[in-house]
Amino acid sequence: MSTSDPRQGIVTLDLEGVLVPEIWIAFAERTGIEELRRTTRDEPDYDVLMRGRLRLLDEHALRLGDIAEVIAGLEPLAGAREFLDELRSRTQVVILSDTFEQFAQPLMQQLGWPTLLCHRLVVDDDDRIVDYRLRMADQKRHAVAALHDLNYRVVASGDSYNDTAMLLEADVGFLFRSPANVQREFPQFPALEEYPELLARIIDAL
Repeated sequence: MSTSDPRQGIVTLDLEGVLVPEIWIAFAERTGIEELRRTTRDEPDYDVLMRGRLRLLDEHALRLGDIAEVIAGLEPLAGAREFLDELRSRTQVVILSDTFEQFAQPLMQQLGWPTLLCHRLVVDDDDRIVDYRLRMADQKRHAVAALHDLNYRVVASGDSYNDTAMLLEADVGFLFRSPANVQREFPQFPALEEYPELLARIIDAL
C-alpha cells in the first residue's frame, strides 16, 4: 500500500465485463440479433451506441421485461464475488457503471449490494424502452474528480472505452480483461486478466 500519500484510498470499478457478464451481449445471444452484441468495447460514443440499441428494440418489438428475463438468469463472473468481498474488506469500493437501475438490481443482490452509480431508462406504460437518461454526462470521470475533492486517493479499473476517462482521472488505473483495441489505444494502463493479480495490484496502489 502507498505510504507516501496521506490520503485515504478508495476504489472505483466498472461493472459489466469486470464483475458481471455484458448484459447486451447476453440479450443478443438470447434474441439472435447480432447487432446488439456491440458494446462500449467497440463504440466510444455512448449515445450512438444507445440510440442504435433503442432502434433495434423498437424494430423487434422487444420490451424491458424481455431483457429483465435474460438478466434474471445471469450470475457474476467466476471469482468476481470473492474478489469484491475481499476488496471491500480492505477498502471502500464504488461501482461506476453506464448500465441502468432497471437492469442492475438482480446483479447487485448477487454481489452483496455494493454501492452503484449508474443511469436510468425511460419506460412507457407498455413496457417499451423509449429513451434513456444519463445521471450526468461523463459520470465516471466526474465521480473520480469528486472523490479527489473529498481528499481520496482513487484506484480504478475497467475494461472499455467508457472507462478510460475514469482511469485517466484516477491516481492509478488498471484495465481488466479488456479487448486488444482498448489496450492498444491506452497502453499506459497495465492490462490484467485475473482477479488475484488485480486485487494485489489495487491493494499495492492504495
